[in-house]
Amino acid sequence: MTNKRIIFRPIAPDISNRVEQHQGNPEAVLEILSDIQAQKDYLKKNDLIDTARSLNIPPNQVFGVASFYSMMSLAPRTKNLIRVCDGPVCWLCGGDRTRQEVEHEFTGDANWSVERTSCLGLCDQAPAVLVNDHQVGPVADAETKNLSKGSLSVGVDYSQPRPREVRVMLANIGEIHPSQLESALAKGIYRGLTLAYERSPMEVIAQVEASGLSGRGGAGFPVGRKWRFTAQAQKSPKYVICNADESEPLIFKDRILINTNPHQILEGMAIAGYAIGSEEGYIYIRGEYEPQAQLLEQAILQAEQAGWLGENIQGTGHRFHIHVHRGAGAYICGEETSLIESLEGKRGEPRTRPPYPPTAGYHNLPTLVNNVESYAAIHAIMVNGAEWYRSLSNAATPGTKLYMVLGHINHPGLFEAPYGLTLRQIIDDFGGGMRQGSEFHFALAGGAAGLFVPPSLLDVPIDYASVAKGVSIGAGAFLICDQGVSPVDLLTKLLYFFKQESCGKCTPCRVGTHRAYEILHCMTHGQGKIGDVQELTELADELHDASFCGLGQSVPMPMRSALAHFSSEFIKLEMQQE
Repeated sequence: MTNKRIIFRPIAPDISNRVEQHQGNPEAVLEILSDIQAQKDYLKKNDLIDTARSLNIPPNQVFGVASFYSMMSLAPRTKNLIRVCDGPVCWLCGGDRTRQEVEHEFTGDANWSVERTSCLGLCDQAPAVLVNDHQVGPVADAETKNLSKGSLSVGVDYSQPRPREVRVMLANIGEIHPSQLESALAKGIYRGLTLAYERSPMEVIAQVEASGLSGRGGAGFPVGRKWRFTAQAQKSPKYVICNADESEPLIFKDRILINTNPHQILEGMAIAGYAIGSEEGYIYIRGEYEPQAQLLEQAILQAEQAGWLGENIQGTGHRFHIHVHRGAGAYICGEETSLIESLEGKRGEPRTRPPYPPTAGYHNLPTLVNNVESYAAIHAIMVNGAEWYRSLSNAATPGTKLYMVLGHINHPGLFEAPYGLTLRQIIDDFGGGMRQGSEFHFALAGGAAGLFVPPSLLDVPIDYASVAKGVSIGAGAFLICDQGVSPVDLLTKLLYFFKQESCGKCTPCRVGTHRAYEILHCMTHGQGKIGDVQELTELADELHDASFCGLGQSVPMPMRSALAHFSSEFIKLEMQQE
């Protein structure tokens, strides 16, 4: 028998160089693949194999990562790419027509490709597109032919508060230049960190607990309690993570906070690091937010050079480093354990809980995960005190919240106000009322995984307890729809999103979201049949009871509420056949 020696071809130099730039860290596989794709337009099989060999990890791990994230491409494509947002807000604002116009304009152009993509986080600029890494919108106000010429939108100006706003996190918007540390320092940013260093870590945690600050990502878990759990964990080192994977439709508040005052977020993370005994933090930001990622990296560099981050911060002996980690298009990575999996260089799939991140998170070590908005609130609490913060709201939930109100109102966008507002107040007092000719039909409250709210619930005060009354605050998003919008159509759009974004790890979510969308699509295209409503009801129950993580478990919220409040519109479509 002849022994044959297997001879591997040399690793491509460009791949080895990319890996060396990341110190051969297997956890950087997603960033390495993103770099390769940026250079070569798409990922070839040999690129993936060479990456695996260079990192000394199994090829199936690299292939798994490359195939998981929507911004990764394993097939040839053009150098230039336009991603047209297909989220519900863009749909409501004429996004289907925009996509058709863009596709028509660039059909036959060998230098450009057009893709339909999930929500881009540009809901206040709908209909929106991503031109390579450039955020553009509203596209309806610009000629589509100018997209290839670098025509960029400048975003929405939120510097002027709306009447009755109570600004805490937005207090300095328009007065701080986001790329200039000096302007942030002039407005007292990092004063909270200085005050934190004058207290013991446990005193800092006690102040955050006393403020009643709840997590602003949507779950509403007490921030101070999470800090205490992480601080009390026995293992070390410990990590601080900022969840900036803002991928749910209707939600864009974190982008605005980063755009306008990135140092406020860094300060909150540094205070958290001191309080829990951590020396290292990560900001996990969605891949579609490249301008915001660059802004954060610039702010981190400035803060390190000025001694507010890094080694021996302001002579205190405390060290804290922050790194920016980019995602690549995966809604599931907004779930904290999926985020951690992605941060470790793996597919962003949820972990079994318990254990929870405060005891076993990143590298199976104690890890604090909070939302961008949660960290942004810390500065004011440290400077002004817990009692002051609690006094801002008469509701059961203390402090202020960033609200995103969109749809058929006169003044859509973002504002800050205490908890406890009713939907009527959100529309009339802050949103400028319904547009001329529009009558309130329903609202989607909380986000894509929120609740359909009928007119009968317009006067329910909204906080984290109001979900039991049929109105959810979630992450603070509200899509206001008039009589021209069918709740069945909107639910169909939401289920399309969830179907696309299901990670596929568990059968109930993978199959259930697909089947629910299939039923709704048929109903809205004249192919409904008797029993559809009953099947949708059963699917909602199965998704809630059997799904592995919060994605599948939250999908039933819009399904159940839409079916409960607008049953007649669903039943009508059961009987309507072409």
